[in-house]
Amino acid sequence: MQFDDDADLDTSQVQDRRSGIPGGGLTVGGGIVGLIALALGLIFGVGPQELGLGGGGPAPHASASTEAEVARSCRTGKDANTRQDCRIVGIVNSAQSFWSGELTRRSGTYTPASTVLFTGRVSTACGAATSAVGPFYCPGDRKVYLDLGFFDELRTKFGASGGPFAQAYVVAHEYGHHVQNLTGTLSRAQDRLTGAGSNSVKVELQADCYAGVWAHHATTTPEKSTGRPLVKQLTKADIDDGLSAAAAVGDDRIQERFQGKVTPESWTHGSAAQRRQWFTTGYTTGDTTRCDTFKE
Repeated sequence: MQFDDDADLDTSQVQDRRSGIPGGGLTVGGGIVGLIALALGLIFGVGPQELGLGGGGPAPHASASTEAEVARSCRTGKDANTRQDCRIVGIVNSAQSFWSGELTRRSGTYTPASTVLFTGRVSTACGAATSAVGPFYCPGDRKVYLDLGFFDELRTKFGASGGPFAQAYVVAHEYGHHVQNLTGTLSRAQDRLTGAGSNSVKVELQADCYAGVWAHHATTTPEKSTGRPLVKQLTKADIDDGLSAAAAVGDDRIQERFQGKVTPESWTHGSAAQRRQWFTTGYTTGDTTRCDTFKE
């Protein structure tokens, strides 16, 4: 995944609430219990309190130095090519540029959503959350929350191949939830039902498809500041990394890894094959109308 070195990054779209060492790892549970908690909350479209995984106590305050880290260090596409936090800024910028144009083209309105980088624990409009819930979107404040340490867990604990585009897939999936919130689809997952045919699974698979749609258009969506795409290149290897990440967080893959058996009646996200399929559908077609998982 390659960004335009000379492009300007818009750091106003990312809030840096990290404390201590940026990108700290999991702080709750540990071992099998902690990982199952992460698996249940992973890339989910609702707030942590609704998952029963909210963390107790107030979130730690970021120091002035960490609050300014992204704004100080992430200025250009060249920075996004060399720093993980700056890469997240670039992905967020690209995704929001695409969805702003796409919803306008479809007679809708796109409202920007911030991404909040945090370490360990964070306060949100959906309740207090820890890193154990994984990346998530909070519809209450329309923000994406992300502890960068998750990406190491995705590779080492969940078996994804890793790589910059695996990170892009995760962020783009969360912005898919934001689009669902704006268009009224996200609320269909709030019935708390589970299972392979549940609305929860359909919402998650649609967000995967939306992530693929963004990827299809990423190298052709111009930025206002330059008139050029911020994402300069996506290779087959990049897309393979995204597909590896999608499969790694399939319900069947997670259940087999952490509980030794597959129970489709408790699925909330879809199988590894389904997640790969819907990302691929979005990526190959570039068409949001092909992402109607509720027809399935």
